[in-house]
Amino acid sequence: MLIKELLDEKGNGLRAAVISLGSKSSQMVAEAMKNYFEAVDMVSLKEIEVNLGKDGGIFYEGKPLKEYDCIYLKGSFRYAHLLRSIANLLEDKIYMPVSSTAFTIVHNKLLTHLSLQKHNISMPKTYISSTVEAAKGILNKVNYPIVMKLPEGTQGKGVMFADSVSSASSMLDALGALRQPFIIQEYVETGGSDIRALVVGDKVVAAMKRVAQKDEKRANIHVGGIGEYVELDRISRKLAVETAKALKSDICGVDILESPFGPVVIEANISPGLQGLSSASKVNIADEIARFLFKKTEERTGVKKEVKKTEVMRDIAKEMNGVEEEIILSLDFRGERILLPELVTRMTKFDDNKEYTIKAKKGKLNIEEFSL
Repeated sequence: MLIKELLDEKGNGLRAAVISLGSKSSQMVAEAMKNYFEAVDMVSLKEIEVNLGKDGGIFYEGKPLKEYDCIYLKGSFRYAHLLRSIANLLEDKIYMPVSSTAFTIVHNKLLTHLSLQKHNISMPKTYISSTVEAAKGILNKVNYPIVMKLPEGTQGKGVMFADSVSSASSMLDALGALRQPFIIQEYVETGGSDIRALVVGDKVVAAMKRVAQKDEKRANIHVGGIGEYVELDRISRKLAVETAKALKSDICGVDILESPFGPVVIEANISPGLQGLSSASKVNIADEIARFLFKKTEERTGVKKEVKKTEVMRDIAKEMNGVEEEIILSLDFRGERILLPELVTRMTKFDDNKEYTIKAKKGKLNIEEFSL
C-alpha cells in the first residue's frame, strides 16, 4: 500500500453531525458533508434532551451525545428553546454555523425585526403592538393594503393580508384570543413575488425569485409558489449578507422584496429548505454548505489537526520501520533547496551527525547512509 493511501485511510479525523428533524434538506447536506468529513451522523432533534446542573449535559437517546468537531443544528420554531440550549452548551467547544442567540431571535418575527432595526437593515415600515386595542389604533394611520404577522411561524404561516381598516379590524378581533403581540407591516407591491437569497459565509451562493399562485400573496414554495433563477444585484447581495451577519448565522435564507425605494428584508430563515432553490438555481447548494462547514471546522481545529497529522505520520513510520516503500508526497522547495517531509525523516532515521551519499539525476534522487 502506498503511503498516500495510508494517509487517506487514516482520514482527516474530523467528525460532524447534522441535528435536525430529518428533513430532505438536512439529509442532502449530511450526504454532501460525507465528501469532506471523516464521519457524519444524522441525529434526530426529537431524541435530544438537555440536562442542566450537576451531571448535566446533552443526551441523545438517553446517552451522552458523541463528541464532534462540527454540528449543523436545524429545526422549526417549536424547538427554538431546545435549539438554543444545545447551541449554548456547545458553541464554545466546536464549530457551529448558527449562534445560540439566533435560534430564539430568528424563530420569532418580532425579535427578528428588532434585530434588523438595530443593525440598520432596510425593511418595510413596521409597527408592533401587544394588544388588540393598541393594534386597532395603528390601523388608522397606515397605508393599505397591510401585512399582519404573528411572531412565530414559518413557511408563510402566521402571515395575513388586509386591504382595509374594517377587514384588518375583523382579523384582529379573531386573533385576540391567541394573546400574542401583533406585527403590522405596510405591504410592498411586487406582483406577488419575492426573492429568497441563501447566504453561506460571506456570500450569496444562490438566489431565486418566488412567484405566488393566483389569488395568493405569499410566494413561499411551501404554499405553492413557483421558483425561478435570479441574478441578484450588488445591493441585494450586500443586504442579504449583512442580514445574516446581524442575526449571527453563517448559513441563512433571507427573503427580500424589491420595493420602489430599493430592496428590503421581510424575513430570515436559519433552517432554509434547499430543494426549490437548488432546482431553480442549478447550484449544488448542499455541497456549498458542506464545503463551507468543513473549511470553518478546519480553521477552528487547526492546531488539533496538526497534532493529529503528526500522530498519523508517527504511526505510519512505525508501521513501515525497516521496510522500503514508495512514498507519494509533495516536496517543500526553499529557494534552490529541497526540504524532505517529516515522514521521510522518521522512516529513514536520518541523523545530522552522520554522512550520506547522494546520487542524483533529472527527476530522480537517491540518498544512502555512508559507510566505509
